[in-house]
Amino acid sequence: MAAVLEQFMEFHPVHGTNVRLDPSGTQATRVESFANGVCFSKDPLSPGEIFLVEIEEKELGWCGHLRIGLTAHDPRTLETVPEYSLPDLVEMGDSWVFAITRNHNKVVEEEGEVGDQPNVGGEIENKPKTFFTNTHLYIENVCIPLDKLVGRSRPGRYSHILDDLYKTNALPPTARRSRIGVVYVPKGQGYADMHIIINGEDMGASAKRIPTNKPLYAIVDVFAATKCVRIVQVEYGFSSLQTLCRKTIQKHIVHRMALDWLELPELLKHYCKYE
Repeated sequence: MAAVLEQFMEFHPVHGTNVRLDPSGTQATRVESFANGVCFSKDPLSPGEIFLVEIEEKELGWCGHLRIGLTAHDPRTLETVPEYSLPDLVEMGDSWVFAITRNHNKVVEEEGEVGDQPNVGGEIENKPKTFFTNTHLYIENVCIPLDKLVGRSRPGRYSHILDDLYKTNALPPTARRSRIGVVYVPKGQGYADMHIIINGEDMGASAKRIPTNKPLYAIVDVFAATKCVRIVQVEYGFSSLQTLCRKTIQKHIVHRMALDWLELPELLKHYCKYE
């Protein structure tokens, strides 16, 4: 299982004309219309490294939702950023984009490919049950920590109920606070498959035999009903002390609003509620 070189994820300064990035480069907002919202990762992705975003804001009245994928085009070499990722960027070649919908995001595997299905938790074939078994998503030889992959509701009276809906993917993937990511999984010499992850669940290989002889950048199209997204940083390897403390606190409470009953500093309560 190859190790992932962890990097701080940001959006590329080259993007669609209707996109505004925040000062940190981790939040992208489409400021007008429904198109020209194409964004790229600032750096190419490594094999098995997920580019994960959370839907922060929706805009009613438009038909269509977030689109996500990979491109072998260095954004700096584009004369202009296409108006749409689908079909414009895809028609340029060396780009693979998946349109997220309210339903039917699962890729139906062709007959004979069932053995490539991912597993979560202890159902991993030929893999020993270890301390990490219930905390990672496995896609063949790729291992991704689950901790940040699942969307979470804003703290409120019913947040504990909504959190359970995110965990079971019962809410539409296009809903606010849903988390959607793209990752490529090596498949032999010089090729890879693109997988879309929605709230901790792998949707299957949405594009196959992608050449890996060129660097691959993530594409995020803030399209139509999706108005604003934020990058979620994923920790690989051992979690930080801050993350371990947060997990320990969260494990011993019924739901996030119970944090208000604890004698903890307000900053720590806020961190545990939102992360």
